[in-house]
Amino acid sequence: MTTLDFSFTDDQFALRDLVDRILDDFATPERLGALEREAEWFDRDAWAALGRAGVLGAGLPEAVGGGGGGFLETGILLESIGRHVAMVPVLASIVGAAMPIARHGDDAQRARWAAPAASGEIVLSVALQEPRHDDPTRPSTTADLGIDGWRVTGTKHCVPAAHLADRLVVPARTGVGTGVFLVDPADPAVTSTRFTMTNGEPQFTVEMSATPAEPIGDPANGGEIVREIVEHVTTGLCLTQVGVSERALQMTAQHVVTREQFGQPLALFQAVSQRAADAFIDTEAIRLTAWQAAWRLSEGLPASDEVAIAKYWAAEGGQRVAHAAQHLHGGVGADIDYPLRRYFTWAKVNELTLGSATRQLRTLGARIAAT
Repeated sequence: MTTLDFSFTDDQFALRDLVDRILDDFATPERLGALEREAEWFDRDAWAALGRAGVLGAGLPEAVGGGGGGFLETGILLESIGRHVAMVPVLASIVGAAMPIARHGDDAQRARWAAPAASGEIVLSVALQEPRHDDPTRPSTTADLGIDGWRVTGTKHCVPAAHLADRLVVPARTGVGTGVFLVDPADPAVTSTRFTMTNGEPQFTVEMSATPAEPIGDPANGGEIVREIVEHVTTGLCLTQVGVSERALQMTAQHVVTREQFGQPLALFQAVSQRAADAFIDTEAIRLTAWQAAWRLSEGLPASDEVAIAKYWAAEGGQRVAHAAQHLHGGVGADIDYPLRRYFTWAKVNELTLGSATRQLRTLGARIAAT
């Protein structure tokens, strides 16, 4: 009889422990509070420490200075970032940019951009979303080839870490297909407008007007690259939410066990224990579906349905866990200086980024109807 082992390997457990130790040192409530008051909203010290330890590039190939792992290793890093609500743009820089460059870029692009991103020397980002346009795989942004090279025109919004990035990965229509391009956000033909997300993170509307751009791979046949990026970034978002929900639930369990009312711990009240149990079930559903999608992506298997299912649970289950945690904390949960506030606001951003729960159900429904 064959026994299947779905647990992490010893190396993956060691990676998780290492990341947690690093972020335990840096992502303290006091330090997070101080960073929230800074315009960059970026923990440079934590970023540098993760780079020195080799964990930023753990999922990137050795050819670009990475650890030679895969998406599961990067997922372990993202889950820990969620547990610590750490202000480091791994999802944007590594998953959204360095990974596709490492897979599809030429040798010069890998050396110029993926390798220093893997070590934390630079930050990259990805611009997937557009105003009034839900499907990142079918961009309205255009790219045209002229005598002086490719130029991109269009508007992307909700672009993370654009103020930190040396390059943006930008999908655009080429007239004969879809391409993926590298754009310098500091180019004079780029205008970036900053706004603030619910959790305090700065994101940007990026307007490009005939901006010089460098293609990644075949500029006429990049649709598959865009789909790959979207699925990996969406799954990375779900893995981050695993950590967010897990830590919010841990904080809640500790609170209801130690907080007393009418002479007994809150945890002994049936309604409290039932609400906490529901939150536990939601958290495990987020974990299971996110890691299933991550595993399929890491194995190169079709994962479109699994990614949509994972995002549904990260959105729907994530907001239920956040509301349950705040509700069970009572008045303490409403204190903006109490650490739980960060987990609530991160869950809200994760819920809506790259599609709400309703959008995932509509996507899955359309696929079922089509088959």
